Amino acid sequence: MRKKSLENLLVSHGWRHHILGRMFEVITLGSGSAGNSMLVRSASSAFLVDAGLSAKQLSIRLDACGVRLEDLSGVLLTHEHQDHCGGLKVLLNRCNFPVYCNPMTARAMSDTGFPHANWRFFQNGCAFSLNEFTILPFQVPHDAADPVGFRISAHGACLGVLTDLGYATRNVFDVLKGIQALLIETNYDEQLLQQDMRRPWSVKQRIQSRHGHLSNAAAARVIDELDAPDLRHVILGHLSRDCNSPDLAETCVRTTLETRGRAASLYCAGQDRPSPVFGLI
Repeated sequence: MRKKSLENLLVSHGWRHHILGRMFEVITLGSGSAGNSMLVRSASSAFLVDAGLSAKQLSIRLDACGVRLEDLSGVLLTHEHQDHCGGLKVLLNRCNFPVYCNPMTARAMSDTGFPHANWRFFQNGCAFSLNEFTILPFQVPHDAADPVGFRISAHGACLGVLTDLGYATRNVFDVLKGIQALLIETNYDEQLLQQDMRRPWSVKQRIQSRHGHLSNAAAARVIDELDAPDLRHVILGHLSRDCNSPDLAETCVRTTLETRGRAASLYCAGQDRPSPVFGLI
């Protein structure tokens, strides 16, 4: 995508001035099977959740948001899979910002040849501060070393990041009580996955397992059960390129939102372009 088209989509200059009056803003830079990254920013700081896009695309899309690499306060990692950290090595060659993760994730990355980084280790279940933000990492079931989701809050506004998990544990629901925005994976449509001839049975079993991914229907059930009466934004992410579509994911989740009587906006994040800006007040 050309830089100009991104600038037409996003606020490309003066983001600190633009964000005044909001507690913080969220933009998915890209989300899907090939790479995932989200920008979280306030009037005084900005950071990424995951860096799974190429370093080139991350730089282009950050620039379109008016954010330079030097502006970043760090990167939060959910886990070590390439679609969540694939662009990180090259980014760190350009700007050595902190990388926040738990020790097992760092160890798993080091075991695959990832070089030493400016690690800032957190412990699952223990909140820490990143400038004015409070970050609470929590364990999720997925086939990685020690994968986490995040509750990200500032001045009373809260975002939940819930991606790459086979099912939502009771702790997930406890941690995400009262959030105003949620990024949740809708990885696959169950029927399309079963019909896919390119994936062997063992891979399908892994995807559907309790350490795999959420289907559209499973994600909808999570939203339905979530104790978050002030939920304003639901962002669907990590869609399979072959076994899902935005229409299928949105239709499934929208039905649940309407049945629940939630007034939240619904957006399906794409792989090839950033999302609009979601403001939390």
